[in-house]
Amino acid sequence: MDKLTGTGSALRRIQIGNALSAFGNGFTVPYLFIYVARVRELGDLAAGATLAAFAVAALLVLPFTGRAIDQRGPLPVALAGAAAASAGALSFGFAATAPTVLVSAGVMGAGLAMLQPALATMIVWCSTPAGRSRAFATQFFLANLGLGLGGLTGGLIVDEHRAGSFVALFTTEAVMFLVLAAVVSTVRLPRSAPGVAPHRPVAASGGPGARGAAAARLRVRRRSADAAAPAADGMRAVFADPAMLLLCVLGFVLFFACYGQFEAGLAAYAVEVTRVSPSTLGMALAANTAAIVVTQYAVLRFVEGRRRSRVIALVGMVWTVAWLAAAASGLLPVAHALAVGLLISTYALFGVGEAMLSPTVAPLVADLAPARLIGRYNAAFALVKQLALAVGPAVGGLLAAVGAYLPYLVLVTGCSVGISVLALRLGRRLTRDQEYGTVPTTGADSPGEVPAVAVAAAEPVAVAAVVGAGGAGPTTADVPARDGAGGGPPVTAAAVPARADREPVGCGSAAV
Repeated sequence: MDKLTGTGSALRRIQIGNALSAFGNGFTVPYLFIYVARVRELGDLAAGATLAAFAVAALLVLPFTGRAIDQRGPLPVALAGAAAASAGALSFGFAATAPTVLVSAGVMGAGLAMLQPALATMIVWCSTPAGRSRAFATQFFLANLGLGLGGLTGGLIVDEHRAGSFVALFTTEAVMFLVLAAVVSTVRLPRSAPGVAPHRPVAASGGPGARGAAAARLRVRRRSADAAAPAADGMRAVFADPAMLLLCVLGFVLFFACYGQFEAGLAAYAVEVTRVSPSTLGMALAANTAAIVVTQYAVLRFVEGRRRSRVIALVGMVWTVAWLAAAASGLLPVAHALAVGLLISTYALFGVGEAMLSPTVAPLVADLAPARLIGRYNAAFALVKQLALAVGPAVGGLLAAVGAYLPYLVLVTGCSVGISVLALRLGRRLTRDQEYGTVPTTGADSPGEVPAVAVAAAEPVAVAAVVGAGGAGPTTADVPARDGAGGGPPVTAAAVPARADREPVGCGSAAV
C-alpha cells in the first residue's frame, strides 16, 4: 500500500513537520494586528503595513524560489525558508519600532514564501501520482488542525497588557520552524525530480465520433508544429503552458473569492450588516476550521476517482450558495438568530469547499508540470495565491469602507460562479491522468497497461488507453510520432507504463 499511495516514512515526516510549524504559526497569526497596533502602540496604519509586508516579501522571493528548487532541490530551500521564518518570528517578539516590525515581517514573509513551494515539491517527490491527492489532503488537514490548536493555545497565553506574553508566543513560533527544519532534514530525497522526460500537456479528446476525433487531430497538428520551436524555460515555460495559465487564473479567483475575504470584506460585512458580535465572528471562524477537520477525509473519498475539474466546478457552486447565505443574513428581514446561523453556515460551507480543493488543485499543479520544472510550477501557483491574498483584502476592505456591501456581494458571488465556468474550461485542456490523478503502471499494483501500437512518423494515430481503475471504458487520444530523436523511421512501442517517469525513487518510503 505504501508503494501505491506514497504514505511512507519520508512523507510522514514532512507532514508532521508541517503540522508542527502550523501549530506555531497559529500561535501568532490571530494576534499580529493587536500586537503591532495595541501592545507596541504603533497604530493601525503600522499594523496594516506589517500585514502588507508579508505579501510584498513573498512576491519578491517567489520568482527565485522556483528556480532554486529546480536547480538545488526542495530540501535546501525548505531549510533556508524555515531558518528565515524562525529568525523573523523571533525578531517580531522584540521589535518595538515600526521599522523593526516591518523588517521582521519581511524576513518572516520571505521564509514562509520559500517554505510553501519547497514543501509542496517534497510531497510530490515522495508520493506516487495515485496517492498524491491523499498526500495533499493530509497536509491541508494537519495544517488546519495545527493552526486551530495553535490559535486556541495562544489565546490562553496572550495578554494584551503584557508584552512578555507576546514574546513567548513569537519565541514558540520560532522554535516550531526550527523543529520543522530538523524533521524535514532527516528525509531522504532522490537526487533529482521523479523522471527525466518532461511531458507536454495536451488537450483531451473532444468526445466520441468523427467531430471529436477531427478536433483532436487538429490540436495535435498544432502541438506538433509548436514542438519544432525551442522549448521555453523557467517561468516563461510555466506561463506558456495554456493549461497552467488557465489554472493560475482559476487559482487567483479561488483565493480572491474565499481566503482573501476572511479578514476584510466578509468580516466587515458580518459585523456591520449582519450585526454579529466579535465573539460570534470567532465562532464562525471556528466553524470553518471544524468543517475542514470533520469533512476532509469524507470529502476525499468522494473526490477520489472523479474528474478534478468537475470537483473544482462544484466548489464554485458551494461557495455561491455560501455567499447567498451571507447576503440573506444581512439583507433579508430575518430573525437575528437565523441571521447568525446563516453567517456561520457561510463559513462552514467555505470550509467544505476548501476540503474539496486540497486533494485537487495542488496535485493538479504537480501533474501539469514537467519533471524539470516542478519547483517553478509550484512557485508560480504560490505567487498567484499571494497576489490574490494581497488584492482580495484590499478590494474587500475598500468596498466595506465606503459601505458598498451590495456591489461587494455581487462581485464575490460572481467570482464563485466564475470558478465553476473556469474549471469546466480547464477540464477541456487536461489529459485523463491529469483529470483523475491516477496513472496506470505495470507490475503488481498496475490497474492497466497501454497496448502496443505502431506510431507513424508523418501522421498522428489513435492510441487506445485502457483504463482499469473503476472499470471505465477505453478512450482514444491522438499523439504525434516520437522516436526520441526528433525524426527517423517509425517506432513500434511495446506495452509500457503510462507516465512511468512520474514515479518517485529514493524517498525513503519504507513504512515505520
